[in-house]
Amino acid sequence: MAEPFNYTEDSIKSLDWREHIRLRPGMYIGKLGDGSAQDDGIYVLVKEILDNAIDEHMMGFGRMIDVKISEHKVEIRDYGRGIPLGKVIDCVSKINTGGKYDSGAFQKSVGLNGVGTKAVNALADFFRVQSFRDGQSKMAEFERGILVNDPPIGPSNERNGTKVIFSPDGSIFKNYHFIPEYLENQIWNYAYLNAGLTINFNGKKFFSDRGLYDLLSNRIDEESIRYPIIHLKGNDIEVAITHSGSYGEEYYSFVNGQYTTQGGTHLAAFREAIVKTIREFYKKDYDASDIRQSVVAAIAVRVQEPVFESQTKTKLGSQSVGPDGPTLRTFVNDFIKTELDNYLHKNPSVADALLKRILQSERERKEISGIKKLANERAKKANLHNKKLRDCRVHYDDPKATEDVKNNSMLFITEGDSASGSITKSRDVQTQAVFSLRGKPLNCFGMTKKVVYENEEFNLLQHALNIEDGIENLRYRKIVIATDADVDGMHIRLLIMTYFLQFFPDLVKNGHLFILDTPLFRVRNKKETIYCYSDEERQRAIHKLGSKPEITRFKGLGEISPEEFGTFIGENIRLDPIILNKETKISDLLTFYMGKNTHDRQLFIIDNLKIEKDLALDDPRKSEEKEEVDAA
Repeated sequence: MAEPFNYTEDSIKSLDWREHIRLRPGMYIGKLGDGSAQDDGIYVLVKEILDNAIDEHMMGFGRMIDVKISEHKVEIRDYGRGIPLGKVIDCVSKINTGGKYDSGAFQKSVGLNGVGTKAVNALADFFRVQSFRDGQSKMAEFERGILVNDPPIGPSNERNGTKVIFSPDGSIFKNYHFIPEYLENQIWNYAYLNAGLTINFNGKKFFSDRGLYDLLSNRIDEESIRYPIIHLKGNDIEVAITHSGSYGEEYYSFVNGQYTTQGGTHLAAFREAIVKTIREFYKKDYDASDIRQSVVAAIAVRVQEPVFESQTKTKLGSQSVGPDGPTLRTFVNDFIKTELDNYLHKNPSVADALLKRILQSERERKEISGIKKLANERAKKANLHNKKLRDCRVHYDDPKATEDVKNNSMLFITEGDSASGSITKSRDVQTQAVFSLRGKPLNCFGMTKKVVYENEEFNLLQHALNIEDGIENLRYRKIVIATDADVDGMHIRLLIMTYFLQFFPDLVKNGHLFILDTPLFRVRNKKETIYCYSDEERQRAIHKLGSKPEITRFKGLGEISPEEFGTFIGENIRLDPIILNKETKISDLLTFYMGKNTHDRQLFIIDNLKIEKDLALDDPRKSEEKEEVDAA
């Protein structure tokens, strides 16, 4: 029998601020990750420092911010007032210390809990802060939150402001890398929400004149907009609304300049107010789903002392606009009811176009109502014994699960029994689910949403993800396409991506879709095994192991044993995100790759076709290591 745990005074531990942050980083920055998801911790670190610079601009100090981000280093320089020189060290290393507790110094700020910069400091293997103020400067350097350099205040010729340089700690953020598209989206959002602010990011200028209007116009295909963007502004609120030709609902919501990716009170009130106002304007009780189908909208509000549901501030809780103001729900409802109604009365052509879009959605809904009912009944029965889905225990929409566990929830979409079997046997049953395709799915390009219900496989996938009525209740944080890296596997990837882009584009735009990167080679000797994801990695492994190592070329997921597969989908999983930048037009993209065979596509294939050469040719031991030649 095991000895009982000896619970004494010595069992009680007190951690200092940096120890606690490093022990429980998820409490402060959400999930860690390697940078492949746009809400990974390394982007939260950047955001925390940028928030401080933005708050200075909002208070009227500084119209420019310089941002430089390389592979492993971040440098942010604002031109605000600069941290008071005598408090520079305290502001970056003492919890609950900052200027934002003084409501006279910072009104309607994002960061109010005095934690953000300290979390960056504790989670960086190098952190340097320097304040420039009235001809003087104070600098301090830290390593993992420990002060290592504290020179005295000295003279300076620099403009007032603050500069922060840091490198995320590689022991916490394993194999991390910054994805430029994620950083650009992050910085564009700051520009949209702060008219007149210029952000210089790696030599490129980010500036917006029209705020949320620019955000929508840059995110939507111009050809798919059904009527001109409605742009409304008031005290502490700004909204932009239009409808597109695509499926689903797409929202961008902000509180005090913070992008609330999970919405919250302000977004719920906004969605409710749109439906209520439109029903009253047209004097008809349209179905809410018909009104909101294909809506693309943005809302930004400013409130005093916002209450978020987590330290990463991705979801706003219930609250009032200010200490004596109305509830946020009432504030948003009243604004939309007045301003949107006025706009539609003044712009009858927009009102007509909006009505046509609603009526189109209503027709489409009624057309598929019969088959939808049958398909949902079939899916309900299948869910009891769904052979396609090997589910996990914790889901993204689980209210009882912790943030870090929910954020690790993922669904692998695989093809074939052998690949599904390998992943199923080696997965983490807590957070990893598997959905198995029986073969190549249907090319749904150009089809209506009716096909989602007519096609059993698509319908079961939709139900597994729980996205029939939108992505608010999405069951998995990451949807991972796991197919062979051959011609057939690539084709299946395209077909699955077409399904999501055609019918659930908001799921892709919100960063939920990924490709599983699996190794192409195994290089090993009696002492060590190295898995290689490219020919360059293979060459390095051969050089490292020397003396004729054994080389295996993986041609398909099914031939990788479950024991090996576990190492590829665990802590060191490599995922390639599907990113849609603001230049990407979904309709053009799908037409080119999935439409009828065109001359342009034929030329593209001819120009980009690559044959995988004998991978042993540049190896002097090629005679002993002959490997098969495959078409890439």
